[in-house]
Amino acid sequence: MYVVMNQLHVPAEGRDNVAGRFANSAEKMREVEGCLDFMFLQPAEDENYPVVLTKWESKEAYHNWIHSDAFKKAHQPRKENLDSSPTQSNKIFEYEVPHHL
Repeated sequence: MYVVMNQLHVPAEGRDNVAGRFANSAEKMREVEGCLDFMFLQPAEDENYPVVLTKWESKEAYHNWIHSDAFKKAHQPRKENLDSSPTQSNKIFEYEVPHHL
């Protein structure tokens, strides 16, 4: 198993917008080969760093997804959002899972 966490920096005024965008993504991720789970984690406290957590069958499955046309399409800037993205930055963390219940 392989886990990827995408930590986003989102100012308070953009939180609802980002949460809505990822709610739409969740259903689409069900169709991605090798994706076991997709979660959008909203901070419990008044923080500006939500996390997108995905679980994959393998590192290869994750890398197949990020190099796919579907990934590129999902992450391309949309004309109406070029200057209005609520996400200021992000950082990706990747983990092998040697032990799991």
